[in-house]
Amino acid sequence: MQSETATDDSCPVDLTNCDREPIHILGAIQPIGFLLALTADWMIARASANTIDFLGLAPADLFGKPLQQVFSARAVHDLRNRAAMLRVSDAVERLFDCAIVDGGPAFDIALHFSNGQVVIEAEPASGEHGDASGMVRSMISRLDQCADFASFYREGARQVRALIGFDRVMVYRFAADGSGEVVAEAARSGIGKFMGLHYPASDIPAQARALYRRNLLRIITDVNATPVPILPERDEAGRPLDLSLSVLRSVSPIHIEYLKNMGVEASLSISIIVDGRLWGLFACHHYAPRRPSFERRSVAELFVQMFSMRLESRERQETVDYERRARDISDQLLGAVASDETLLKDPDWLGDILTHAIPADGVGVWLGGNHAFSGVTPPIEAFRRIVRALNGTAAGKVFATDHIGSLIPDAEAFASEAAGMLAIPISRSPRDYVVLFRKELIHSVRWGGDPHKPTAYGPNGPRLTPRESFAEWKELVEGRSRPFSSSEIRVAETLRATLIEVVLRLADEASTERQQASARQELLIAELNHRVRNILGLIRGLIRQSQPTGGDITNFVKVIDGRIHALARAHNQITDDHWGPAPIQALIDAEAAAFIDDGERIVTQGEPVLLNPNAYSTLALVLHELVTNSNKYGALSVKGGRVTLGWHRNPAGDLILEWRETGGPPVSPPTRKGFGTTIIDRSVPYDLGGAAKVDYDPSGVQAVFRVPARHLSDPQNGAGPRIIKYPRPAAGHPQAAPASILKGHDILLVEDSLIIALDAEDIATRLGAETVTTAATVQGALDSIDAARPSVAMLDINLGDQNSYPIADRLAEMNIPFLFATGYGEQADPPIAHRGRPIVQKPYTLENVARALDRLVGDGG
Repeated sequence: MQSETATDDSCPVDLTNCDREPIHILGAIQPIGFLLALTADWMIARASANTIDFLGLAPADLFGKPLQQVFSARAVHDLRNRAAMLRVSDAVERLFDCAIVDGGPAFDIALHFSNGQVVIEAEPASGEHGDASGMVRSMISRLDQCADFASFYREGARQVRALIGFDRVMVYRFAADGSGEVVAEAARSGIGKFMGLHYPASDIPAQARALYRRNLLRIITDVNATPVPILPERDEAGRPLDLSLSVLRSVSPIHIEYLKNMGVEASLSISIIVDGRLWGLFACHHYAPRRPSFERRSVAELFVQMFSMRLESRERQETVDYERRARDISDQLLGAVASDETLLKDPDWLGDILTHAIPADGVGVWLGGNHAFSGVTPPIEAFRRIVRALNGTAAGKVFATDHIGSLIPDAEAFASEAAGMLAIPISRSPRDYVVLFRKELIHSVRWGGDPHKPTAYGPNGPRLTPRESFAEWKELVEGRSRPFSSSEIRVAETLRATLIEVVLRLADEASTERQQASARQELLIAELNHRVRNILGLIRGLIRQSQPTGGDITNFVKVIDGRIHALARAHNQITDDHWGPAPIQALIDAEAAAFIDDGERIVTQGEPVLLNPNAYSTLALVLHELVTNSNKYGALSVKGGRVTLGWHRNPAGDLILEWRETGGPPVSPPTRKGFGTTIIDRSVPYDLGGAAKVDYDPSGVQAVFRVPARHLSDPQNGAGPRIIKYPRPAAGHPQAAPASILKGHDILLVEDSLIIALDAEDIATRLGAETVTTAATVQGALDSIDAARPSVAMLDINLGDQNSYPIADRLAEMNIPFLFATGYGEQADPPIAHRGRPIVQKPYTLENVARALDRLVGDGG
């Protein structure tokens, strides 16, 4: 901000004329020190007119000189080091007790950048060298002992006054409308009290507030002092020197007049910045000239920065505690309405719930053009006018005001019942609302002078003059309620989300809410489409990479079938726990057990370990290929051959998996690298970022895999190492299945996918079924049952947007045995009447269908 409009200063300030005519104080400083402005190469470009008083040199003798010709080498060295620390905008560095001229007096120095120039400000050193950090630490410890905000503010004012010795120190807090209030004060006796006084927003306009955020400490040591000009006033480009960050800069004559009208001869203000905004000021007044040392002012500034952080922490904790209680109430509301939806239309119940979070005197509900009241509310016609006016406000946002009269005319007529309100929209079009009302709060505001007193032309020319009277002015405020706080408005936003969720449960037909639901559905469809495409791409890759070189289509089908079922089994195991980690032991059980007919031929050794889903699917293919190859060519292909499969965690937490074959035929490296070998060699490094090493030792294949720790999870209740011998049943592996299980049976097959139905029909035929009748819908299946009674049935649970439970009911009535089929794994949840029925997990295989049907027809249903 340019200093032409960035005039200041300590609370309160009247700068209402700044946007009308610039006040030309930008080129002046207070006479307590001097100023030099340097170019980027540290040549003196400007100087204050009083340099001769401090350096013995007139400004004209300094222009164009390198700083090292004026200051001592040591001083220039220290200043350059300080300048290197100015890394952020609006930064100011300080240097205390610096002898800038050899043999000369010491100075306290402030250093900052201004439009590419280095600005050096110096004032005679005080010689004070106290323990600043220890002093501030002691001051902050006193703050931390304050139990509430009032004592916190009061203690802050006491600490600052003790530090700088001013007659009066005030903590001045800004309101949302820009006005301010003195919330704490420490003053010497006999000078009156400003505590509790309010000042209008015009006393400190927006441009002054912006400056307060940049320059945290401003001082006026003597209102009667004559400002010292900066020479030259403007540079070659006609630009003045921006003194926004200056420590010594002079202030507006309007502000000086303002202070004189108050009888103040020295002032100091320090900004209180909370959460990046100007919360308020420490405003300090003295009734005689006073200049606290630069060191004391710096300590005061540091203390106020710590005060601001403590204040921010306290406000945030208060908000967190309040909003936590409000969330509990929100959960209570949601839980209650979930069990009884009519409660939303009960204003007494709703009002009791909401006013526990946001205090109010009454509640009005406008839902679908109907209204309901609880407590103290405006008349119904006024409520209708309020709703219509709310429809013109920002859609989908909570609206709060302490003055309903600002929203609709003639609100004074019912102000005693409802002067302020907080409206929570719970739909969009047509608008529905829950409105909290507060009664009129008639109170007296103590102003620091009449805020409505007309201004007059003063001695500073055709500009508004600051008011001359600061006598306390009391104003009776009517037609307003207690304002709703920012925390209460945030809580209302939370409650709005809860209420909208409730309204959605009541089938709110608002178009915007329908669009949101549609967007969520589209997102789910897109995610499903993505996963299906991945699965289809994976299967396509398996088929292409597994194609036989010799044209053996039977073997090709068998290989593809084995690999796809390996993935399917792994997928079932990790989806049993909602796509969570699954034990490696279960993976080995599923992939190895079906090939083993001798319990001594394969042994696993290792502690319980859980594999995350991605790693589980990858290792499923790797182990499938290892077992398949060993069963074809390795140790498991001959009697007496053994496989040892062990695993452990290395010091880095990675899983080391070791496969060792012994007792098999002699081994030689493969002459052709097929897809199965590629899976073994490259899957773990490529997919998991691990390592794989396969050694084709003549005595037996040996393989070592390293799976990084990020793919592992520890069991909740781990056991020690264990040794497991096979065989054991493994669902989905190639097993010998009786070909006559369904001999003489007429089977009804209900499946809504033609390709899957054909596969299942083929399986049933291979199992000896006499006839197979297929149906894709509930009605088609019921018609088929009526046309020809089946002897056994297999029902896919999910049939598009229907399920097969009505078919199951009909079959149960007719005592026809049946089983269910599903792709939902263990998450399938039939109704109570059909709990315990056999369930076949998809994809269908000859083996899992045979086992289920064997039990079903063998048990007689």
